[in-house]
Amino acid sequence: MNSDWKEKALELAKQGVSGRQIAKIVGKSKSRVNEYLAYLRSTGEYKPIEAFSNGVGVLVSPDGKKAGSGFSDAFGKPRVLVIDIETRQMLLGGFGLFNQNFSLDQIEEDWSIISVSYKWLGEDEVFYEDVTTQTEDDILGKLHALFNEAHFLLAHNGRRFDLKKIRARMIARGFPPHSPVRVIDTLQISKKEFGFTSNKLQYLTNLLCKRNVKSSHAKFSGYLLWREFLKGNQEAISEMREYNIIDVLSLEELYFVMAPWSSTLPNFDVYTDDLVDMGDWVEDGFAYSNLGKYKQYRNVKTGQYRRGRQNLLDKEKRKQLLANIVG
Repeated sequence: MNSDWKEKALELAKQGVSGRQIAKIVGKSKSRVNEYLAYLRSTGEYKPIEAFSNGVGVLVSPDGKKAGSGFSDAFGKPRVLVIDIETRQMLLGGFGLFNQNFSLDQIEEDWSIISVSYKWLGEDEVFYEDVTTQTEDDILGKLHALFNEAHFLLAHNGRRFDLKKIRARMIARGFPPHSPVRVIDTLQISKKEFGFTSNKLQYLTNLLCKRNVKSSHAKFSGYLLWREFLKGNQEAISEMREYNIIDVLSLEELYFVMAPWSSTLPNFDVYTDDLVDMGDWVEDGFAYSNLGKYKQYRNVKTGQYRRGRQNLLDKEKRKQLLANIVG
């Protein structure tokens, strides 16, 4: 069993996961993990990944530390909470397996939140909470405080699942409303901008990410992981922790890859009072609407396009333009 965490640490290190994040996943101290990886480097068994940039992603130095993200730098610094939750399955009493419809009085145990992993976009530390060490109310209380701090939640299927599920449990447990928070949903970006074979997080991260890909269950497949976790199986508890944390890391990387392609992301520049540094933006032609012509700009770090707000058409030209009649 002592070698299990070492094998997992090496596997994660080869994906580019930092020593601090590995320590959280395998349940060891950061110093112990770093000492082990240093030993592997000395023997030649492990070579840190080289720095990479796909033009829109996070730059990583050979030691695995983040060297900076042109995308986040270009957009200012709102508080973006990257989040993923796992929920308890419902227990239902029935009389068959095929094509069953259950009534409310057949609910023997309702669903609830059993774990959550989260981090602040662009920061290193990843957090994890589950009901094996605290109550669901404790977890909800932490999430309530985080929502009051965040400007945005970043989640895959966050609009329809994560946010609504969390809010459902908050109101059911008597929490007051949290501060309004907007959702950035990588599932919606994927559906709107691309035509992938699948929009599932595992497929997208395997296809697009270089450092972190969504974890598949190692020992406990599908429903079995949830069942064994709730039974208190320590191996399942550890696997749920790893599964949840890797989801958040892979989600963050997927966001950095996809974001420059999105035409609907919020403008992060409004979240800073400083003047916008236009050093990364170059003029690149013009953008047109039905009633206007605008300068078009391209970000040299991320490849993203934006347009200016000043209509370049003169007043007489604008007077001549006819607008569509909206029925």
